Amino acid sequence: MISPALLTLVRCPACRGILAPDAAPGVAPDAAPGVAPDGLPSPLVFRCRNCDARYPQPSADYLDLRPRTAFAEQTKYLDEALHQDARHESVSPPLLQSGVRQRQLRRFLQFAPGDRVIDLGCGSGRSILWNAASGAAFTGVDVSPFFAHEARATADLALADLRQLPFADGAFTKAYALDVLEHLSPEALDAMLAEAARVLAPGGALFVYSHVRKNAPIAKGLRAINALARGLERVGLIDMTQERLRKSDHLNPLQDVPHLEAVVDRAGLRIARIRYYTPIVGGFVENILMRMAERFLARRADRKRAAPHADTAPDPAAGLRDARLSAKARLARGGPLVRVLQGVTVLMDVDLLLFGRIRSGPFFARLEKR
Repeated sequence: MISPALLTLVRCPACRGILAPDAAPGVAPDAAPGVAPDGLPSPLVFRCRNCDARYPQPSADYLDLRPRTAFAEQTKYLDEALHQDARHESVSPPLLQSGVRQRQLRRFLQFAPGDRVIDLGCGSGRSILWNAASGAAFTGVDVSPFFAHEARATADLALADLRQLPFADGAFTKAYALDVLEHLSPEALDAMLAEAARVLAPGGALFVYSHVRKNAPIAKGLRAINALARGLERVGLIDMTQERLRKSDHLNPLQDVPHLEAVVDRAGLRIARIRYYTPIVGGFVENILMRMAERFLARRADRKRAAPHADTAPDPAAGLRDARLSAKARLARGGPLVRVLQGVTVLMDVDLLLFGRIRSGPFFARLEKR
């Protein structure tokens, strides 16, 4: 979605000049971006009044305001292979690890009507949908266009680079970045945090979930769970291929908490609150139990597909995709499965209760603009 309110906030990512519609001949200047009055695709572009840069709009569902010159350092989340399981196409309820992060996000930022919130690295846009009932106005930003269908229809979305945000100074009162910082180099992290601080109003808050490289001794428990997962994968009980792909571009720029404090300070922010999260219970549930269930469903989907074509080799990627789409459909219907998973999600908060004050790698933090 592209609302009129979103258009008042956007600026040229190159020079921060004001952007104006620059429609092709025969297209009304006030037509919806990317759509002509007759509903056909339009070659509408936005033109910067300051530097004359032009930004063609390929869709009526989201803005494309990525810098004209791409950064050399790019995330692998632009690769189609990372999205072949189709998990981004629809939004499920916030369950398991996603549910833990969702509850911490709401506790740390406490969205309210009147808040203007930017989701930095929004992915499918699911977090925006989960928090829409708060009454705050949300804008999702990501460098890759793999948005969920529901987000395209109801949420303000923009393609942009977090190091060169296309928004006015002080445009937002709150911001958050979940699972983003670990994908950035030290230079990119500095640029991203500086941009986040720039688009925040004075006193605004940025919530982040990420990790530093230095762990506490309790992290040995999580390493043991990961070792168990590798062993189960070797005997074919689970498949961690997609998870490895999603973590394949982790650069982990933060050494420890003092380093985090220094990086945050350079951006003009300060750590107002921090909670550590070593997911022992969560890791076992997500990396062992859920992956085993997923593998079982994927094999069942393979058998159903192969039954009419006995001479065709099974396609593991297709089986995994079918399994995840089937699980999402069941979750969308609600019922006992959702209630069970909600209970497991609450149980996973045990990690925060037991280990939340032990300084370790993963953390939730509220950063405030000085």
